[in-house]
Amino acid sequence: MDVHAGHHPWSDHGGTLADFLVPQLVSPKGTPWHPHRGFKTVTYIIDGVFDHQDSNGGGTITNGDTQWMTAGSGLLHIEAPPEQLVMSGGLFHGLQLWVNLPARDKMMAPRYQDIRSGSVQLLTSPDGGALMRVIAGELDGHDGPGITHTPITMVHATLAPGAEVTLPWREDFNGLAYVMAGRGSVGAERRPIHLGQTAVFGAGGSLTVRADEQQDAHTPDLEVVLLGGQPIREPMAHYGPFVMNTREELQQAFEDFQKGRLGTVPAVHGMSAAGPDA
Repeated sequence: MDVHAGHHPWSDHGGTLADFLVPQLVSPKGTPWHPHRGFKTVTYIIDGVFDHQDSNGGGTITNGDTQWMTAGSGLLHIEAPPEQLVMSGGLFHGLQLWVNLPARDKMMAPRYQDIRSGSVQLLTSPDGGALMRVIAGELDGHDGPGITHTPITMVHATLAPGAEVTLPWREDFNGLAYVMAGRGSVGAERRPIHLGQTAVFGAGGSLTVRADEQQDAHTPDLEVVLLGGQPIREPMAHYGPFVMNTREELQQAFEDFQKGRLGTVPAVHGMSAAGPDA
């Protein structure tokens, strides 16, 4: 359940962050080849390894890396943990965002961007109780490496028990806080929030997040992803793997996919049309 931590919760479905956090319900071997058009997928791997291949590029991301894929006019892609991780039963922890594109950019050429963990901007609170990793956008004059087409900020913050941060935030941005681990509170009212919940902030020039004094034994810190962007405020039509502006554009996307206009599956060792080879 969402926690609204401000006076005016963001409900603009044409905003920069389309569908907020989109759970990827896949088998342990990942997804089969599938199409996308009209938006970006942002895959952030906190622990583990993830292989990605698409009709435009691909690579492997691991332990703090982010894969920022602009589908644009359309491509085919596949994503899965490597076979050795599946067989060994190792840890795999990450999230994927779907970020909308404005109408003017929906048919742009696809682009693939790997953001390695070592390239993100690392910031700490004055008391050392919080570590912020700026993945994309700008935070208090510090820029992350992610390249975006509309103004967006994405930060992964780790707060020690009892730590609190108030971060400057653009007033023309919406603001979200998604909890990946731990318990804490948000806003001046200290509204409680915990694992799996999303806080939607109201208007204002800052975001406040605080970690509870007591955390679970298996979760020593509060781990939260802070997201925001300048709302696009355009009509949005989405279905399955496509995010467009009109129903007609969705129908065209399905037709283009069926007729093979979104690219072809490349010959990749270890990958088949159904996923990684057994």
